[in-house]
Amino acid sequence: MQGILYDEQSFLVFLFVTLLLGGLGAWMTGRACAMTWRTRQVMAIYVLILTAGVRFIHFSIFNATLLSLHYYVVDAVVLEAIAFLGFQFKRTRQMVTQYYWLYEASGPFAWKAKG
Repeated sequence: MQGILYDEQSFLVFLFVTLLLGGLGAWMTGRACAMTWRTRQVMAIYVLILTAGVRFIHFSIFNATLLSLHYYVVDAVVLEAIAFLGFQFKRTRQMVTQYYWLYEASGPFAWKAKG
């Protein structure tokens, strides 16, 4: 997968920087956007900015390519997916808690009408 998902010599660098550090930041970004009732489009813009920061960490610490559209898109797709999961998880909790007479949870990422 080296060369497709990451340009460093070790998958552990991709795992640590993109999935762990960036993923936690993306999850929290998704949760924060859901908590403040922002849209998914706003969240997507925030995550694109976060992706630039993740690419900079790859570049500055691990000597990876900074201005590579390919690796930026790979990181962006991964972080957007994680942020969307964080957003949907929090939004489900909000809908079930704040509108308890209307909705019930139908899983960790979805709700349904009571009845």
